[in-house]
Amino acid sequence: MGNIQTKRKGFSIRLDGESGVPVYRQIMDQITAGIAAGALAGGDQLPTVRQLAVDLTVNPNTVIRAYRELEIRGILETAQGTGTFISEQEGMDEGQARRRRLEQFVGEIAARAGAAGFTVDEIVAQLRQMQGGEGKTRR
Repeated sequence: MGNIQTKRKGFSIRLDGESGVPVYRQIMDQITAGIAAGALAGGDQLPTVRQLAVDLTVNPNTVIRAYRELEIRGILETAQGTGTFISEQEGMDEGQARRRRLEQFVGEIAARAGAAGFTVDEIVAQLRQMQGGEGKTRR
């Protein structure tokens, strides 16, 4: 377990080795969720790859992969010699933050269910059944 030190208190990354979700994906999802929840904001500096790898006791390549994926998505920015920062998310409204949070939940569910041998169609069918009917959608 490692904590990311930011200007905002209370944000930490906790890995779950039993979840079936790859470690790099857990790091990505938790950083994204931290942004959506307001625990991380544009300009916050993240730990170095080496420091986060030590804190989480994972291979540095795992952290590199997570940071690189988030950088490709425009969530992180890396400045040579100064570090990795949360991108300034100008124009990110509550709807966008909510959508990112939902993407994180769905990604985690799909990864866990996939690791247990379930298909996306089975997940969707179960969600519809839980909702109370095949054709209904919640608004």
